[in-house]
Amino acid sequence: MIELQKLRKSYGGGRKAPAVQALNDLSLSIPQGCLYGLLGPNGAGKTTTLRILATLLAPDSGTVLVAGVDALADPRSARRQLGYVAQEVAIDKILTGRELLQLQGDLYHLPRADRDARIGELVGLLGMADWVDRRCGTYSGGMRRRLDLASGLLHRPRVLVLDEPTVGLDIESRAAIWQVLRQLREQGTTVLLSSHYLEEVDALADRLAIIEAGRVIAEGTPNELKAALGGDRVTLRVREFSDEQEADRVRELLQSCQGVRQVVVNRSQGYSLNLVIEHDAVVERLRQQLAAADLPVFALAQSKPSLDDVYLQATGRTLMDAELAVAGSRDAKAERKQSMR
Repeated sequence: MIELQKLRKSYGGGRKAPAVQALNDLSLSIPQGCLYGLLGPNGAGKTTTLRILATLLAPDSGTVLVAGVDALADPRSARRQLGYVAQEVAIDKILTGRELLQLQGDLYHLPRADRDARIGELVGLLGMADWVDRRCGTYSGGMRRRLDLASGLLHRPRVLVLDEPTVGLDIESRAAIWQVLRQLREQGTTVLLSSHYLEEVDALADRLAIIEAGRVIAEGTPNELKAALGGDRVTLRVREFSDEQEADRVRELLQSCQGVRQVVVNRSQGYSLNLVIEHDAVVERLRQQLAAADLPVFALAQSKPSLDDVYLQATGRTLMDAELAVAGSRDAKAERKQSMR
């Protein structure tokens, strides 16, 4: 249903600053009726990918097919197959929710009777009956997101594209949207959603791709990716408050311990260490090895692999560390701009 082949996209570039490579030969193949997740930190290229798919942005190179339609050569035909819900909700505050959906239906050139019948279906599906006739300016974030989703579904698209559909929502609103997405999948709609919420992608996606620096670094079902790690996750700390130098020393010791796989220092959690072990007996072995080095274990937790462990294995850092790195880079750029002024 969706084929993206070797997409490349860069922003900027000139005498003052080099170009930023947002997508670097990114390729995806998504079958019909699949709920497919794009997982990655902010700045990984998720939004750029979705905007290109929705014909809102042109790639520098690559191929985009939607239901067999070349979206770059024939964007109008591709749009007929697509429903797109952007990350930022844009809703007229003066109109009621129903009036906004009516306007949206008119933009899709839906016959009035079909439009109004479809609005009635979506009001029931998304639980909007109690407030759809109020002005949008009075809506909460969850209400606005549900109305935005209804707008994307109004013309019964074969493909629904969602950019961070539940970011900032309360638990009740998030659960309601999850339920709708599952129903759409059961009805045969192909759903592509981007997220940096691990539990969301794990709970919803039939398949997923992890994106880092504009390229796919891992792809498969959530269970396949977790099973490929081949062991349990262990998080440990040698003392309550560690520093970077001590954490690096512990990492070197653990890497030499038989049965221990990739060891990563988690700087976002007080220099704890994350590793994957092949079997339970390894835990006692690493305790003994650390104690012999005068580094007794202060805290240790063992659990089944998660998608964060998959990300850790693929990139050498947790998703939280990746988010912090992006945020730090943005702060540094802002400081440089301020100092230049």
